[in-house]
Amino acid sequence: MAVSTSFSGAKLEALFLKCCSSSSANAAYSLCVPSKTAAKATRTTPFRRGLVRCDASASPDVILDNAAALSALQQLKTSAADRYTKEKSSIVVIGLSVHTTPVEMREKLAIPEAEWPRAIGELCGLNHIEEAAVLSTCNRMEIYVVALSQHRGVKEVTEWMSRTSGIPVSELCQHRFLLYNKDATQHLFEVSAGLDSLVLGEGQILAQVKQVVKVGQGVNGFGRNISGLFKHAITVGKRVRAETNIAAGAVSVSSAAVELALMKLPETSHGNAKMLVIGAGKMGKLVIKHLVAKGCTKMVVVNRSEERVAEIREEIKDVEIIYKPLSEMLACVGEADVVFTGTASENPLFLKDDVKDLPSVSQDIGGHRLFIDISVPRNVGSCVSDIECVRVYNVDDLKEVVAANKEDRLRKAMEAQAIIGEESQQFEAWRDSLETVPTIKKLRAYAERIRAAELEKCLGKMGDDISKKTRRAVDDLSRGIVNKLLHGPMQHLRCDGSDSRTLTETLENMHALNRMFSLETEISVLEQKIRAKVEQNHSEN
Repeated sequence: MAVSTSFSGAKLEALFLKCCSSSSANAAYSLCVPSKTAAKATRTTPFRRGLVRCDASASPDVILDNAAALSALQQLKTSAADRYTKEKSSIVVIGLSVHTTPVEMREKLAIPEAEWPRAIGELCGLNHIEEAAVLSTCNRMEIYVVALSQHRGVKEVTEWMSRTSGIPVSELCQHRFLLYNKDATQHLFEVSAGLDSLVLGEGQILAQVKQVVKVGQGVNGFGRNISGLFKHAITVGKRVRAETNIAAGAVSVSSAAVELALMKLPETSHGNAKMLVIGAGKMGKLVIKHLVAKGCTKMVVVNRSEERVAEIREEIKDVEIIYKPLSEMLACVGEADVVFTGTASENPLFLKDDVKDLPSVSQDIGGHRLFIDISVPRNVGSCVSDIECVRVYNVDDLKEVVAANKEDRLRKAMEAQAIIGEESQQFEAWRDSLETVPTIKKLRAYAERIRAAELEKCLGKMGDDISKKTRRAVDDLSRGIVNKLLHGPMQHLRCDGSDSRTLTETLENMHALNRMFSLETEISVLEQKIRAKVEQNHSEN
C-alpha cells in the first residue's frame, strides 16, 4: 500500500512510536486491514488519545514532531480507507512447474480434472478472489485467479494450496512462481504455444488448456476475465503452431519417454526388448504410437477394459498388441523388460514389496528392469528404485532427452514470441476496456431513474382513463429519447477496435462522465465485493 506522504517509512515509524502508545500503534496498524475489527479500530478513543494528548511540557521540537506524526498518520488513514479505489483487480498466476518444483511436490498438489469445479468454488470463496481456474498436468500445477488485492489474494491462494496438499506454506513459497497481469497473460500464452513445456513445442498442452475451458463452462467463478484469458490462449496456441515450425518434429512427453527407454537399453536389444504399457488413455496411446514408430512390433497393454485397446488395434495395423486385465498386471511386469506407466491413479501402482521378488531381466537387455513413469501423481513409488536390478525414471528425467533438440527449438520460439507479444497487447486492451463497464451500467441506471420518474409524472397528469396503447406509446417515446441521448456517450465508452479511438481516450471519457453525472461511489466496486465476501463467509461460519 503506497502512503502519500513526504515522510520516509523509517521516519514515519519513528514519529509514530514517539507519539503513540503500543495499543495506539496496534489500532493504527489495524486501519490497514479491511475487516470489521479495522472499522472498529478507527472509532476507538485510545487511538485518538495517542495522537492528540501528548505531554504538555514537551519541547517545541517534540510538538512539531507530534504534529508531523498526526499529519502523516492521517494521510496513512486516508490512504488505507481508499486503497481499493486506487487498486485495480489483477490477474495472478500462482504456479509450480517442472522447471521450479520436484515431482514429489507436484504430485501432492495435483488436482484431478473431475475436481476442478470444486477447486474453483473453494478458491472463489476466499475473501479476495473473484474468479479462478486450475491448470493441473504432469508438468505443472498453476492456479489462475482474478484477485481483488494482489498481496492478500496470493496469501489466501497459497494457504489454500497448503491446506489441500499438506505442504507447508514456507515450502510452497520456496518453489512457487508468481506472475501478475501482463506477465501472467504472456505466461499462459507461452504455455499454450508449447514454449514453457519440458519438450518445447509439444502439442498436448494445448489440448489441456482447451479442457480447462470445457470444464469451466457454467462453473460459478470461471468468469469473464479468466475464461477470456484461456480462450485467447487457445487462439494463441493455434496461431503459433500454424504460423511457425515450432511443432515440426516436436516430441511429446510420451515420445520423450520412449526415447529415454531406448537410451537406457543396450542398442543391440532394441529389437527384442519386451515392452509393457500400463494404461490405454491418451498418454498410453501416444506411448504405443511412438514405440511402433521406433520399430516395435509387439507389446502388452494392461488396462481396466479391453475396449480402448481394441480401438488402438483398429487404428494401428500390423502390430501385435496383447491386452491384459489389471488383475494380471504384476505377472505382466515380471515378464517385461521395460514398463511404461501413464494412468490417472492417485495412488502408486507399484511399491518396493510388489517388485522385489519379480524374475530378473536378462543381461542381454542390460540386467535392469526399466520403469518409465510419466504420470503425476506417480504410478511407481520412489522406493522401487532401491531395488538393485530396477531403474525408475519419471517425467523430471526426460530433460536429458530433449536437451539435444533445444537449440533448434529456441530459434523457432523466437518467432512464436513475436506472435505472443501481439496477442498479449490485444488481450490487455480488451481487459482494460472492461473498466468502462461499471460506468456504462451506472449511466444507464441514472438515465433510467430519470426517465421512470418523469414518465410517472406525465402519466399522472394525463389521468387514469388513458388507454394501454397510449401508455405504451408514451413509454416507448421516453425510452427512444433516452437511448438516442445515450448513444453518443456509450459509443465513446467502448474500445473494441472498431474505430480509431485509443484505450486512453476511452478511459478519459469514462472519468469525464463519472464527474459530470456524479457516478462515482464513496466505496469502490472492489471494496464492495470484498465486504460482501467477508460477510458471506462470516454468516456461513
